[in-house]
Amino acid sequence: MSAITITLPERYPFVVAAGISTFGLSLWQGVLVSRYRKKAGIAYPQAYAEKAEAEASIDAMKFNCAQRAHQNTIENLPHLLFGLLVTGVRYPTLAAVIGFSSTLGRVMYTLGYSSGTPKNRYNKGGGIAMASNLVLFLASTWATVEMLLEYFEY
Repeated sequence: MSAITITLPERYPFVVAAGISTFGLSLWQGVLVSRYRKKAGIAYPQAYAEKAEAEASIDAMKFNCAQRAHQNTIENLPHLLFGLLVTGVRYPTLAAVIGFSSTLGRVMYTLGYSSGTPKNRYNKGGGIAMASNLVLFLASTWATVEMLLEYFEY
């Protein structure tokens, strides 16, 4: 059996820290959803308040919005984490900055969304997460192209 040695850039721990920040983000969002669920009186296993419930109760609407913000974060998480790991191999500082920006953007997105007014999700910097994802997609694509070009040079 042969061994593979992977040498990571000096600043790669910052990439890992940015990735781990999403763990804390998801935990916080889960607590927020649970708090709004209890306040709205939405019993498990119901994932969302019914439309009539949300229209009749701001607490039910806030629950739906917090639940959707959390779900949207989880939907985007695999791409974000993989992009961070790939970009971090070539550009660890850039990857870490993008990762922390994305987490901060998701916090602002969640706070705006869970206000009970869905359009508030992009107010006060909530679009930072979306912009971070776009920059990360471009950076990880570029890093991959560089690695492929190096591979085919040999």
